Amino acid sequence: MHPLAIRRQAQLEHRNGSSISSIAVHLDLPYPTVHRWCRNEGAPDSRFTEDRCFRCRATAPTDQLQYAYLLGSYLGDGHLVTAAKVPVLRISCTAAYTDILDQVERAMLATLANRVQRIRQKGCVNLQSYSKHWPCLFPQAGPGKKHDRKIDLEPWQRAIVLDHPAAFVQGLFHSDGCRTINRIVKAGRTYEYPRYLFANESADILALCGWALDLLGVAWRLNRRNSLSVARRDAVALLDRHVGPKS
Repeated sequence: MHPLAIRRQAQLEHRNGSSISSIAVHLDLPYPTVHRWCRNEGAPDSRFTEDRCFRCRATAPTDQLQYAYLLGSYLGDGHLVTAAKVPVLRISCTAAYTDILDQVERAMLATLANRVQRIRQKGCVNLQSYSKHWPCLFPQAGPGKKHDRKIDLEPWQRAIVLDHPAAFVQGLFHSDGCRTINRIVKAGRTYEYPRYLFANESADILALCGWALDLLGVAWRLNRRNSLSVARRDAVALLDRHVGPKS
């Protein structure tokens, strides 16, 4: 196994509750090495990210699918702090959705991150990573809230989403969407049907979500000023293939 993969495995086991000593035994590593990896996880370190920035190298991302997913997650419930000495990308996730936490972390690591830190707060977890190159990959970053400024994709980002609309939609719904059971009462009878909702205060981000759903052939409509709905049976079934319930 590659040394970087071993370190990530140690950090993942530590975040899942394993002690440093047990990890050292399991991976047959010196205790001080595992301690350093786990205790310093998330600290700024740009030694390995500069060569991985596909915008600076003027090449396509190594894993376009993972970038498309991360882009959707960032637009949904992410924040890029550029005022700090080293920019930090933060993606907020509900703490209960452990599979989504792992998926977002994998996308960050596959795209640029050398380390991903999990900051636990009440009911949620902020996944964060430091790199001076995050602004290269998310030019939508800027001061204030996303719904207070224009949000549009660069041509190179649109090209990636055109190739991977399902991953982009999955990132959006994993961050700011849900699959629910809608109940209506007609003539004294209760009818239930599943539907997807995506809510965001930015009209631009709602439009991007609708555009990507169109690419997938998923019927949708705006059900409120700040929300779109996917409710037709065939559309829900199609989106189930690409998103599914959160877990």
